[in-house]
Amino acid sequence: MYKLCFALLCLGFSGSAMAQTNTFVQQEPLSNNGSITIAVSGADGDFYFEQAEKNEKNGDLNDAVTLFGKAAFEYNNSKNFSRYGASLLRLSNVHYLMEHYTEAEQVTLNVALKTYSRFGNRVGQMASYNQLGKIYLAANKLTQSMWFFTQQGILARQVNNNSAYIDSILGLVQVKMKKKEYSLALKDINRAELFAKTTNLNQFKGQFKQARTSIAEKKTTLK
Repeated sequence: MYKLCFALLCLGFSGSAMAQTNTFVQQEPLSNNGSITIAVSGADGDFYFEQAEKNEKNGDLNDAVTLFGKAAFEYNNSKNFSRYGASLLRLSNVHYLMEHYTEAEQVTLNVALKTYSRFGNRVGQMASYNQLGKIYLAANKLTQSMWFFTQQGILARQVNNNSAYIDSILGLVQVKMKKKEYSLALKDINRAELFAKTTNLNQFKGQFKQARTSIAEKKTTLK
């Protein structure tokens, strides 16, 4: 497991050897002779990714870690950097679920985020910021968590991604709740809820309600 993380970190630091392109590479169509070009197919990566998802769903997290790592390795070799980044974030998330916060942090911070940043993939950058916010929150590193949720929100506003912006605010709410800053957390919920109504985003209603309920329960406990 740890050797796999180290190998992926090495891939991240050797990024200058990747193809010089400003867009993420998708799978290429079949060539004239009907064969798939190995450099861009990512077929092995797809297989490992699907198997990793099955293992994660079944609770076999150690196997999921290994398979997401193999998928990332294959996607990197085939220069399918969109799927490469996605595999890294899924790998990080499995480490997060296993409470391997150091490994989750390193995969996201030193490989996934750098890959997305290199190719200007803003959606991937926001996802990486959110993942780091979650990791640091779980590890009780609240200053770092708040910083990354804030970065997600800033970038979301720059690219007019309203869902990611609300998601970043909800992340900040979790940080402030952990710091027992309940009044500030409620202000953030109100701000996010008003923004959601203004932009006609309804998918966050459950999260707003859950956050309010959690704050009320925690405030009651303090009395």
